Amino acid sequence: MRASGTAPTPSARRRTVRTAGALAAAGLLVPLLGAAPSSGASRPTSADGLQEAFAAAATEYHVPQSVLLGVSYLQSRWDGHGGAASVTGGYGPMHLTDARTALASAPHHSEGTEDPRGDTSRPTAPPTTEVPAESELPARLKTLLRAAKLTGKSAQRLRTDPAANVEGGAALLAAAQRGLGKPLSGDPADWYGAIARFSEADDEATAATYANDVFAVMRDGERRTTDSGQRVALAPVPGLRPDAAQVKRMGLRKAPAGQTECPKTVSCEWIPAPYEEFKDPQGNPDYGNHDLADRPKSQSIDSIVIHDTEGRWEGVLNLVQDPTYVSWHYTLRSTDGHIAQHVKAKDVAWHAGNWYVNSKSIGLEHEGFLTAPDTWYTEAMYRTSSRLVKYLAKKYDIPLDRQHILGHDNVQGTVTSSIPGMHTDPGPYWDWQHYFTLLGKPFKAAKGKGGGLVTIAPDYAKNRPEYTGCVKPGETCAPHGSAAVRVHTEPRDDAPLIKDIGRRPGGQDSTIDVNDTGARLSTGQQYAVADRQGDWTAVWYLGQKAWFKNPKKQPTAVDARGSVVTPKDGAAEVPVYGRAYPEKEAYPAGVPVQAVSPLPYKILAGQKYVIGDKVPGEYFYAPTFDTAPHKVVRGKDMYYVIQYGHRVGYVRAADVEVVRSAS
Repeated sequence: MRASGTAPTPSARRRTVRTAGALAAAGLLVPLLGAAPSSGASRPTSADGLQEAFAAAATEYHVPQSVLLGVSYLQSRWDGHGGAASVTGGYGPMHLTDARTALASAPHHSEGTEDPRGDTSRPTAPPTTEVPAESELPARLKTLLRAAKLTGKSAQRLRTDPAANVEGGAALLAAAQRGLGKPLSGDPADWYGAIARFSEADDEATAATYANDVFAVMRDGERRTTDSGQRVALAPVPGLRPDAAQVKRMGLRKAPAGQTECPKTVSCEWIPAPYEEFKDPQGNPDYGNHDLADRPKSQSIDSIVIHDTEGRWEGVLNLVQDPTYVSWHYTLRSTDGHIAQHVKAKDVAWHAGNWYVNSKSIGLEHEGFLTAPDTWYTEAMYRTSSRLVKYLAKKYDIPLDRQHILGHDNVQGTVTSSIPGMHTDPGPYWDWQHYFTLLGKPFKAAKGKGGGLVTIAPDYAKNRPEYTGCVKPGETCAPHGSAAVRVHTEPRDDAPLIKDIGRRPGGQDSTIDVNDTGARLSTGQQYAVADRQGDWTAVWYLGQKAWFKNPKKQPTAVDARGSVVTPKDGAAEVPVYGRAYPEKEAYPAGVPVQAVSPLPYKILAGQKYVIGDKVPGEYFYAPTFDTAPHKVVRGKDMYYVIQYGHRVGYVRAADVEVVRSAS
């Protein structure tokens, strides 16, 4: 057992997490192919062409059009994504999967080298077990090949032609209905089992949840214009009720629920992360891969961190069950939204690279790849994730806003040296506006007078900033909708990007690399307005006046109201911290004092930054497998959590004053 308060040197204990080398070698980090197809792609010729394709396929394969539309909406919201693959190798409006084609052999572009535990008093150890090899692809990742056999159409055409893709989906649904021994009925209610089978879920609960969601879409109806300008509508089917018995007769396994902490409206199984002792490479006692705690009794849970896995479902589950690896609370599967819980919410998982944040947060990993060009997630995963977040937010009284529902890319480094290695997932392709709409909290302009604050809220589909580095460093990524907006030093497109002196300590310029968050605003984040000029708005960002394009015809931000902090009168500058730790007088005997070290960031006189919470300085001391020495140290110093740049930061309440209801 390691002596209380001691720790090996960072060089001996530093862990590189999810780096390209180790995981790519194991077949877990395989990014999706870079560009949308350059040839062979086909699009409907009119704005109603896709609707006509659904009607034609429904007629040809004797599938109710409402069923076909409902399944497609849950897969892709009817978008075609230009023929590019989803994060799990799904193509087209029906998300027909062909993972072997979608997975590329190009090296993965690493998005961070942080120590996920983020506690400088006890860094995590390197793994001693080998990363598991990629398993055989399951049926849910190769539905396109079956559709090709059923329709007689080539796999290439099913990947690139939306009408053919819809036909392939109809063929799969008809085959599923026949496989269940049921007639090709015109009544949508008769297709519950076929819809469940279409999901290719391997357990009863996931199949039923998927079918229930499709039935909900059909019951409520939907209407939208797709990413290619297609107008598609699904008329409501009132009175539609699931027939759960159809799924029960399919003989699927029952996923072990254990004592999962999930809402009843999702499929959730218990796949525990191990809390075990082992020997590190030097033969010293060590343990992993999380810490036992007693939250929220011992300390509050005040945030939820959204991640992407940078690996496929099967491999990621193997990793979280490795005691020498790291942990997170939940993993969500992209193809059908299935959830696995690994760590109890009361316990502290090692996921965010900042021990203060880990101690007070819950981590959700979503199957996907940040840099997969034209990356997209299924509607099924967005929906189950939003239900899980709403459930957790209600249970632990977590506000549903972007200062409490964070991306991993919004978590600050604990100290200056850790900033450059902080992770950047889920990245600019995660659709925060859609996600918060599902949470019931869409980002809208504040009522009444505004102008002092803004909420970043670009139109995701129309907002297409250029990125590089998705496949190869410096190579342009495929055009794609984005939740991010860039900031410049002056109100013009060719002005330099804002510099992030923490991310690039040498003062180098920020870039448009997909992993460079130095000059990036994200949907839902709020900032204080510093200036306006024509179509441009300036906000206070990283201690600077940062300009972004915000035209009236296509705004990228809306007026907001709230509270901000500014340096107290007479103060020329205020330090910004990466964690809200207590003052040294708060530490009892036996608990090593943690340095309250400022980052290279400052708030200058006259600048304003939006407040999230006011919190006490707090440190969870947990350096040993034996929980007896564990303590929560809480000080008298209070901090404000602020939106400082792309990431949050912390300022001492004694250093600033609050300006309420800025307008």
